Amino acid sequence: MLTDFAAIDFETANECLSSVCSVGVVVVRGGEVVDSYYSLIHPEPEYYQWFCRRVHGLSEKDTEDAPSFPSVWEKIAPKIEGLPLVAHNARFDEGCLKAVFKVYQMDYPDYVFHDTLKASRRFFGQRLPNHQLQTVAAACGYELTRHHHALADAEACAQIALRLL
Repeated sequence: MLTDFAAIDFETANECLSSVCSVGVVVVRGGEVVDSYYSLIHPEPEYYQWFCRRVHGLSEKDTEDAPSFPSVWEKIAPKIEGLPLVAHNARFDEGCLKAVFKVYQMDYPDYVFHDTLKASRRFFGQRLPNHQLQTVAAACGYELTRHHHALADAEACAQIALRLL
């Protein structure tokens, strides 16, 4: 059972994986949530697509004065040091992380990712109508009330991971 990890979730401003505009992180140690972090991020490239705004509700106005990714990651890195990362549809969040590290020419540590989406498919199979985050969270006894808010999604992911990983 995975008891020490950091659940992470990114929201993006546009179709580019590097355009992270918010991040939520929940640190779990010994099976207990011990820390969390949320920040808006000034996206790169700096524009918002309508379909992204429709999903998470963020716009240029929300992030125009937000810190850049390197400033935000400077605060996150010590919190997650030595921990595996967990995400729902980890391919997306890991892709975002790698892309934004590349854009800012930062050295990418080889973070290990676990995927609660894959775990849900293995555990629940066809017993759920879908394996979307809010559906899986509910099946695990967690009510996700602010879906597509990066911290709320990371909190839900952490609860799923504690149950399924």
